[in-house]
Amino acid sequence: MSAQLLEPLYDAVTAIMVAFHTLFKTVGLPPGSGWAWGLSIVGLVVVIRILLIPLFVKQIKAQRGLQVLQPEVKKLQDKYKGRTDPESRQKQQKEMMKLYKDNGTNPLASCLPILLQAPIFFALFQVLNGIGKTPALGKGFLSDRAAAQAADAEIFGAHISDRFLGADSVTVQIVTVILIILMSATTFITQKQLMSKNMPADAMNNPFAQQQKILLYVFPLIFAVSGVNFPIGVLLYWLTTNVWSMGQQFYVIRRNPSPGSPAYEALENRRAAKSKRHMGTPATVPSGAGSDASSPATAPSAGASAATGAEAGAGTRPAGQRQQPKRKRKR
Repeated sequence: MSAQLLEPLYDAVTAIMVAFHTLFKTVGLPPGSGWAWGLSIVGLVVVIRILLIPLFVKQIKAQRGLQVLQPEVKKLQDKYKGRTDPESRQKQQKEMMKLYKDNGTNPLASCLPILLQAPIFFALFQVLNGIGKTPALGKGFLSDRAAAQAADAEIFGAHISDRFLGADSVTVQIVTVILIILMSATTFITQKQLMSKNMPADAMNNPFAQQQKILLYVFPLIFAVSGVNFPIGVLLYWLTTNVWSMGQQFYVIRRNPSPGSPAYEALENRRAAKSKRHMGTPATVPSGAGSDASSPATAPSAGASAATGAEAGAGTRPAGQRQQPKRKRKR
């Protein structure tokens, strides 16, 4: 990327980091501590992910739209199967785009949050590279003095600008490996959660689901290979955004799952149980419900049975009237 194009990103990334660092310094963290700078990176993630929530909503809608359209997509693929000439390829592509347009979905929308985070990720990478130089170089709102302070900051004995490759400390390598393992684990859990809970049973064998199964194991390998070359601060950013994605997806799957998925069935069961707990009093129970022996609202209470027996024994005496004692006449 051109340095001029990245300048606004340097300004945005460093402005947020410096603002959080000032906040943590104000609440009592030492300004040169690794936790002050590490938590500033976490704060950067929080701000960015909050700003990306509208795009995340679009991503969810796009993913569901793609799931619904998978049978139609499969028909188109079968229609042009074995036809490799350019004209057939072009026709297939045009019909595919028309299908997406007619149904109001776009495959690109499902990738927007990731695509928009990529430049920010790269900008942070360059900022941390500057911190790791000798002498430390600041970028954007991060002065050279603040960069030098950040260069000396340590988290668990490792500087935030250190990386696995070229590290002269076993501590740096251990911290890096732990972060990479956590990154891989959170990504695997997030992807597994999406497939096992939020995909309808009839969609598990379509091409989209097969692609998700492949990514389930490919992403951890990518992290393991590429993570050894990233500064610890970048790995911390990556891990934090993974944790955010995992929590955000858990919330969406629980509250607004895809129709036909196991999560949707679980939501319907919870709603039914809640409705059953909040059923009305016996006066509001429909007639005929008393034949249901399993309904606690229709079971007669002991007091009601006793009252019924008393009324039966009272003959024609009006209900609720107390029997008066007989008086003897005086002679």
